[in-house]
Amino acid sequence: MPRSINPHLLGWGGVLLSLALPALLGAPWTLSDYGFAGLLFALAGGAVELGLLASSNIAYRLGTMVAVVTAFLLIWVNAAVGFLGNEANPANAVFGIVLLVALGGAVLARFAAHGMALAMTAAAIAQALAGVVGWNLGWASPGEAGLYEVALGTGIFCTLWAISAALFARAARQSAQRRTASPSI
Repeated sequence: MPRSINPHLLGWGGVLLSLALPALLGAPWTLSDYGFAGLLFALAGGAVELGLLASSNIAYRLGTMVAVVTAFLLIWVNAAVGFLGNEANPANAVFGIVLLVALGGAVLARFAAHGMALAMTAAAIAQALAGVVGWNLGWASPGEAGLYEVALGTGIFCTLWAISAALFARAARQSAQRRTASPSI
């Protein structure tokens, strides 16, 4: 009988492969690029592990993964090419507020599903506000290119935060249904 694959080993193996991929493809990364990527992957992997430990509910786990991937991508995009203009634009730091809203909300909610849904909804709103404020203050690239990058980026990230919020809300509903369906003694 074949043994099942350990999902933790598979996940961390994927992280190592992702770190090795730029070298295998000949990308011109520096040692500091690998250090940054390794730290970011380690933080993301650790956050996913904690989310898996926090609940056995599939919706909760998926909500965690979507939130972590969204946060990871927000940092990665800002570091690689910048959300507003290019990666050297200091205005991109405003998106750190989005990450603080998501993480701070999660901590305040004590990682409970209902609170996580609210925190991810707040992150989606913060993402939209950061994009709108950045555009209105002229922090984005000039003209249509700036409008395009802000609208597209804001739309994609708001959607990802909203998907995470919906998954956490589903987990909260499922948890509430289990509590009311369980016979009390």
